[in-house]
Amino acid sequence: MLVGFDKADDAGVYRLTTETALVQTVDFFTPIVDDPYTFGQIAATNALSDVYAMGGRPLSALAMVCFPAKGDLEILEQILSGGLSKMVEAGCAVIGGHSVRDDEIKFGYAVTGVIHPERVLTNSGARPGDKLVFTKALGTGVISTAIKQRKAEQTWIDAAVRLMTTLNKTAAKIVTEIPGNAVHAMTDVTGFGLIGHAREMALGSGVSLQISASRVPLLEGALESVRAGYIPGGLTANREFADCCVEYDDAVPEERKTILYDPQTAGGLLISVAPSLSDSLVVALKEAGVPAVQIGEVLANEEPLIRIAE
Repeated sequence: MLVGFDKADDAGVYRLTTETALVQTVDFFTPIVDDPYTFGQIAATNALSDVYAMGGRPLSALAMVCFPAKGDLEILEQILSGGLSKMVEAGCAVIGGHSVRDDEIKFGYAVTGVIHPERVLTNSGARPGDKLVFTKALGTGVISTAIKQRKAEQTWIDAAVRLMTTLNKTAAKIVTEIPGNAVHAMTDVTGFGLIGHAREMALGSGVSLQISASRVPLLEGALESVRAGYIPGGLTANREFADCCVEYDDAVPEERKTILYDPQTAGGLLISVAPSLSDSLVVALKEAGVPAVQIGEVLANEEPLIRIAE
């Protein structure tokens, strides 16, 4: 075993040979949009993300389905079709799965990928001086809550769906091609929010982080959702857990503080990269259509663990 659950990494990694290791992850959840095909796409994108976050290539997947005994099978067909469309895009074969009867729909995948044992990217290699690069906007949690309350504007929904159905495939490919082992750590930002996953990176690496709140990209409607009180329970739990290790500059607005804890679905990659190549990485990502932004830097281990600047 090369990577287990001791540092809350994105996936497990098990070495088979000197040239090959398996990357394994599992993820599933309840619907967060009304359209079943789109829900399937989002679930697949989210499940694949953990393999990409380790620098791996998805190889095969097993579907996991919970569906009502008297549910409309056309809905189930659409969910499975949506998921399969993203697995095909990823070049990942769906080779089976398991289903159970459940009054509440749930869907996702167990995904297996491959990677060279010496090229595994974990959340625990960040070094002082590194720059922090982020590849997607925040806000899927609060906008999903607005959707559930029938308060989300269509433009918000469209932007959130585009983000949640965009694979991290391109971003991960570019990251793994950066020369000289310049990328020292990487994680995807999902259920624990940006602060939660940054906290894991800082603790695992023995460093502190500084993030500029104004540089963190946000989805259209994210701040409006926060101001309107469309706060998911996961955001509140994330903040209650991690806020104790965060210090904010006085100029950071409250809604900006809040959104940093928003639980993400199929969120972006948080990358710790050597300062000499950080600009080159951002340029390469943007040229490939990935809206990457440098949002902060890695500091020597000190208090606070995470500092949020304006």
